[in-house]
Amino acid sequence: MKKTWLAFISVVIISFIILLGVGKEIYQTQPPIPEKVILKNTGTIIYTKEDIQTGQNVWESIGGMEVGSVWGHGSYVAPDWTAEWIHKEAVFVLDNWAKAFSTSYENLDVEKKAALKARLIQDIRTNTYNEATKTISISEERYNAIKNNTAHFSSIFSEGNAEYAIQKKALTDSKKLTQLNAFLFWTSWAASTNRPNADYTYTSNWPHEPLIDNNITNSSVIWSGLSIVLLLLFIGILTYYYLLNHEKGELLDKPQSNPLQDLKLLPSQKAVLKYFLIISLLIVLQIVLGIVTVHYTVEGQAFFGFEISKFLPYSVTRTWHTQLAVFWIAATWLATGLFLAPMISGKEIKKHILGINFLFIALLIIVLGSMFGEWLGIHQFLSLTTNFFFGHQGYEYMDLGRFWQILLGVGLVLWVLMVSQHIIFAIRKNDHSKTLLTILLISVMAIGMFFFSGLMYGENSSLPVINYWRWWLVHLWVEGFFEVFATVVIAYIFSQMKIISAKTAGRVSVASATIFLAGGILGTLHHLYFSGTPVKAIALGATFSALEVVPLTLMGFEIRENWNLLKSTAWMQKYKWPIFFFIAVAFWNFMGAGVFGFLINPPIALYYIQGLNTTAVHAHTALFGVYGMLGMGFILICLRFYSDRDWDNSKLKKAFWALNIGLVAMVLFSLLPIGIIQAYTSITKGYSFARESELLYSPTIQTLKWLRMIGDIIFSVGIFYFCWFTVSETIYNLKRKIK
Repeated sequence: MKKTWLAFISVVIISFIILLGVGKEIYQTQPPIPEKVILKNTGTIIYTKEDIQTGQNVWESIGGMEVGSVWGHGSYVAPDWTAEWIHKEAVFVLDNWAKAFSTSYENLDVEKKAALKARLIQDIRTNTYNEATKTISISEERYNAIKNNTAHFSSIFSEGNAEYAIQKKALTDSKKLTQLNAFLFWTSWAASTNRPNADYTYTSNWPHEPLIDNNITNSSVIWSGLSIVLLLLFIGILTYYYLLNHEKGELLDKPQSNPLQDLKLLPSQKAVLKYFLIISLLIVLQIVLGIVTVHYTVEGQAFFGFEISKFLPYSVTRTWHTQLAVFWIAATWLATGLFLAPMISGKEIKKHILGINFLFIALLIIVLGSMFGEWLGIHQFLSLTTNFFFGHQGYEYMDLGRFWQILLGVGLVLWVLMVSQHIIFAIRKNDHSKTLLTILLISVMAIGMFFFSGLMYGENSSLPVINYWRWWLVHLWVEGFFEVFATVVIAYIFSQMKIISAKTAGRVSVASATIFLAGGILGTLHHLYFSGTPVKAIALGATFSALEVVPLTLMGFEIRENWNLLKSTAWMQKYKWPIFFFIAVAFWNFMGAGVFGFLINPPIALYYIQGLNTTAVHAHTALFGVYGMLGMGFILICLRFYSDRDWDNSKLKKAFWALNIGLVAMVLFSLLPIGIIQAYTSITKGYSFARESELLYSPTIQTLKWLRMIGDIIFSVGIFYFCWFTVSETIYNLKRKIK
């Protein structure tokens, strides 16, 4: 066991040293924000540093990543503003030069096209940033293109655009519009200008734009190939290791009766039950907002004829939809920790009831307060600084204002203290569960600690820095240590059922955490390939994100073992539906996180399809399929342990199959086909074309969008039955008297 712990500690320490080292390089080599952008010949000031930084704050206030995307990160309806700016600028300059031949660029012969294109590439890709004066100089031709782009983008946000699902008068202040365009210009400059002493841009030639020779770099191709080789190699090694060791656990005589049948509902556990009611309401609200959000893709300003964008624009509904997903899933896992803690320690700590109630009230305040603040921010009722703290930060999955983030962090610290107190008490017993409880304690403390990575940037931090810390939170906190926590909790539950020995469960949990984190920590970098980061991020991200997929290839064994559990003894049928949800988690872990995740993970793939509907495929099947299903399984296992009545399995049967069939239909009938069409367009024509309304509102794509209703309706039926069951069972247990 010492070797296993040594491997775990080594993986964590070495991985974070490397991750922090890459972070240091991101700070040092990020695209510079100039003091001034000037006209080359006259020195006329076009933009200042304040314009660009304030423009970023303006972009955040209107929804940021919830209104189109920048550098490929964000929503899918409106264009990627970086790619769109680059393409429009290039076309404007080329057409302006083509006037000398009395025609447009597209109508020129091949030779003239090549000459003008070479001239454009020389103008745009040459880095004119002066380190001494900290200025960027722009040619007269580009300055005219900037003015044309400014007029175009200003009209979109001031007048609205139904095809982009941008409401009328989203932003009308002329100064803010100018500053917003300054920020968009800077993101395009970084994506189209070569790094010093390099033949690729600050974003490693992303986006794909043939007009300026923004093509995939050699390093992206090389590291993509190596990642696939490493994937195959480590799948083979892990499979061999698994087959060699999976039967080496301690043999147990399976109990003929349920070892947990005499569990009694304690006062603190009863206090946790109300969380399940609120979580059910949050799930329903998230689905309703999802329906409204996806409908905006076919009727940009209205919902079946009702123009609701004045009150609930797309940027608001999508913000709430994605944020509520994180809220209810995280709340479910945290409630599970509070609910199972007394079972772990074997004691009731009465003062914890006060803490549980405080956290419950804090949860309501954070959810409602952040949602209202985001609505105020998007409707421009808040100043930019007030918006940062109480409104909309503008970054997908962490849109809530900084004040609400801090309040949530305080709540997490309290949660860590409460759950850890139970775990430490149990560890002191020094029995066979010590190893299992130790890794559980580590995961609990990590959940509390790593949430604060989201506070490591400020109001005026640069985009590369913000993205670096954002993915620490979204990837490491949610996909990393929460997943370790979930693995250990399930192992503990099965050990208490005497299905697996506590000693074996502890050894397997530490080994599993080591294998997962070996790829997961540095795999964070696969989100940062083209975010103004150095090539090192591509090399490490490609390599280690491939390793993330390795353990997911063995999910078939986990499905088989969970299925065999149900057939092992008659009393296990009592836990049929919680185990079915755990089986679904294993399936979606393989498909959503594994297959669909690796579909977009290699640099050669993500270069062309980042921010397309292929990303939405991964997001839905991994976020709901894995973490959502796991949260639902946790709710059911908690209720099953302490409920003293037989369940109406018909509701759960309908919920389980409708959720899974609906998710499959949603992907196969709509998201994946649209993503494939977009990917083909991006590869053959350029990234901006894959995000254009001309493609997204074509008859074929529109038909595929409407076909999503099939999956969405089935899925919604599943949500209805699950929440109906959960609410009715929770209310029943709340009414029960504690013996």
